[in-house]
Amino acid sequence: MDAAIEVSGLTAYYGSREVLKGLTFGIPRLMTTVVVGGSGCGKTTLLKHLIGLLKPAKGTINVKCGCTSDKCGKDITMMDDAALIEFKKKMGVLFQGAALLNSLSLADNVALPLREHTQLKQPIIDIIVRMKLDLVGLTGFGDYYPAQLSGGMKKRAGIARAMAMDPELLFFDEPSAGLDPVTAAGLDELIISLHKTFKLTLVVVTHELASIFTIADYVIMLDAGNIIFIGTIEELKASPNPKVLAFLQRKAEEEPYRPEDYFKIISGS
Repeated sequence: MDAAIEVSGLTAYYGSREVLKGLTFGIPRLMTTVVVGGSGCGKTTLLKHLIGLLKPAKGTINVKCGCTSDKCGKDITMMDDAALIEFKKKMGVLFQGAALLNSLSLADNVALPLREHTQLKQPIIDIIVRMKLDLVGLTGFGDYYPAQLSGGMKKRAGIARAMAMDPELLFFDEPSAGLDPVTAAGLDELIISLHKTFKLTLVVVTHELASIFTIADYVIMLDAGNIIFIGTIEELKASPNPKVLAFLQRKAEEEPYRPEDYFKIISGS
């Protein structure tokens, strides 16, 4: 497998609790990899390590985005702040809540990374911003503020900002969270379109079954900080692992606790 990201022995703690337990895996280049699992399994924590927001207790994260930078292929966990900032310019991130700045218009939100990290003149930035908003279906909304938008429009605006620097790696944290099924399906189609059009390596954290089967080429499933499945979407469907089956069938692995059991316990029967 031609991996864009190679992770080895990734271990992370919150206090004394081990939340990622020696994870080793690869993210295939130019494919959409979906990281799935139940709530609290470590999906978002893993994503934060992959984009350099957190440093692990142990392990390495080698990112080989395909660029010509001398930072390419190096372990991001060992980079200093200046090197990490330079490397992050090759990445785009859509955070779970879109993370737009409420005091800025959509156009200014999208323009922000261009103003911070390039020497482009304002007329060129304005053209790029219009192109990115057009790309996500927000033509004519540049002067709107986040509070004036629906949840789906905020997510699309967040994608436009993530695409502002023409990244080679694009990360999404729960892109469909809080959206109605129709809006979520539209966002899935946008992700597919971006992948096909720009030939990107995508990493998507989600627990939405419909999204998994729609957008995924490759799947990594976590459970309590461990990898319990890794492979293609077809291999996922055929997996005999009971935890995988429970997730895909939306069933509890064990019989649910019943109220009558409580009364048996307290009555001693």
